[in-house]
Amino acid sequence: MYFMFKNLTIVLTVLMSFVGTELLAQVNLKDLREKPGTKIVDADTIKESSIKQINVPIPQLGLEVNYWKHWTKFGLNANQASFSDNWNSGGVNSMSLMGLFWHKADYTRDRFNFVSELDLKYGKIQNKDQLAKKNQDRIFWDNKLSYRFTDKWALYFSLTMESQFDQGYKYGKDADGNEIITDTVSSFMAPGYFTESFGLEYKPDKSFSLRLGTGTARQTLILDNRIAPPEGGKAVYGVEPGKKVRNDLAFQITANLDRDLSKNLNLKARYNLFADYKDISDPDNRLDVTLTAKITRLVNVTASGILVYDSDQDTKVQFSQGLALGVLFSFPR
Repeated sequence: MYFMFKNLTIVLTVLMSFVGTELLAQVNLKDLREKPGTKIVDADTIKESSIKQINVPIPQLGLEVNYWKHWTKFGLNANQASFSDNWNSGGVNSMSLMGLFWHKADYTRDRFNFVSELDLKYGKIQNKDQLAKKNQDRIFWDNKLSYRFTDKWALYFSLTMESQFDQGYKYGKDADGNEIITDTVSSFMAPGYFTESFGLEYKPDKSFSLRLGTGTARQTLILDNRIAPPEGGKAVYGVEPGKKVRNDLAFQITANLDRDLSKNLNLKARYNLFADYKDISDPDNRLDVTLTAKITRLVNVTASGILVYDSDQDTKVQFSQGLALGVLFSFPR
């Protein structure tokens, strides 16, 4: 009994020593903890030198939105043929040159669009023992302002000017068989056309557009007295004798196509129908088609054709075609 009591006393003593040591350790660790400060530092006590102001530079980019786009082409086409004096298959020495200039400006902002297109062509051909004659002569300037009210339809107003640079002649032969000029049939602003049109434009993509000009006015001018019809004579280009201007009110259809068929092949076409409300059953028609194949960056081959039906000029269809090799500079490249 004494032995058991003694052992229990030893166990309790060891246990109390362990608990006391543990409690003392916790008390010492608690005293070592750092308490957060509760004192609020007055802002006035902060030294000004401890705060440095940093200026971050903001770059001036100078970016501006340019709503204009420009395209320019100019070049020279040439054809040449020569034969020896004993060439039995027939032929005549000839040379032709044609210069061209084309510029298009486009301004697009929101739903408004303005397009100005200038197309200038002039060329001559010289055959042996013959007078030099024109094979190209055209001034065409088209301006269009439109407001798009859907993705494909717009209201438009356009102003177009058409004429030529040089005089056009009729040719004949004298008593010795030499070629001579017998008459002057056209010149600058004889005829000249100004057309104002208002209506709807359908444009499904950038390469095609169709204008329906329900309100179209055209003025035909003959400002060369050699061509203007005299009193008592016949009408010339629809202008009555003794006058130099003719006014028409008509319905007009204008279709434009400018599409790349492949990387180096471009097709450009313009069709125009002008139906005078006084005689809408006999409209004027004109189709211009140009196919351009790019051989190198500068050298190209061009095939062009024109079909015209205008009963004021001739009761039959007029046509011309040409094939030329030349150099063409395009900007932007």
